[in-house]
Amino acid sequence: MVRIAVLFLAAALALSACSSQPAQPQMGADGKPLPKVYRIRPGETSKVQFRLLDSVNTLRKAAGHGPVELDPRLNAAAATHARDMSVQNRPWHFGSDGSSPIDRARRAGYEGRLIGENISETYETELETLAAWMDKPGTREVILAPDAREMGFAWHQENNGKIWWTLVMGAPARVTAGS
Repeated sequence: MVRIAVLFLAAALALSACSSQPAQPQMGADGKPLPKVYRIRPGETSKVQFRLLDSVNTLRKAAGHGPVELDPRLNAAAATHARDMSVQNRPWHFGSDGSSPIDRARRAGYEGRLIGENISETYETELETLAAWMDKPGTREVILAPDAREMGFAWHQENNGKIWWTLVMGAPARVTAGS
C-alpha cells in the first residue's frame, strides 16, 4: 500500500511539473512587455567593446571603408566623458569642466585628429545604441567617416541600469619623413 501511495505521489508531482506555465513577462500600462534591464557585469569590458568594434567594422566594410581599431587613449577619453555625463545627468558633448571632445582626447594623450563623438543616455545594449546612431545622419557620419582608423568606446552604468555610452572616432597623426 505504501508503494502505491509513493508511486501516486511521484506521478502527481511529475504531472504538476509538466503542466506549469512559464513565467509571464511583466506588462506595462501600454500592454507591451516591460524591457529587462541590460546589466554589464564587471569583467565584461573587452567583450562589450569588441562586440561593438566588430559591428562597427562590419558596417564600415559594407560602406566601402577600412576598419578601425580600438585605441586605449580614445577609450580613456570616452570613459571619462561617460562618467561625467552621468554626474551632470545630461547627454551632451561638453564636460562639467567645459571640456570638448578634442580636449578630452588630448588629455588622454591622443595625438591624432579627432573625427567625432557619439553619445547616448539609454537602458539599451551597445548594439541597440549603435543601431540608433546609424539611424541619424550626424552620428552615422561619425561611425562611417572614411578617414577614421581608431575608435574609443566606453560607458558608465548607474545602479538603476541607465547607461551613458560614448564612442569617439579618430585618425592617426600623420608621420613625417625622418620621424
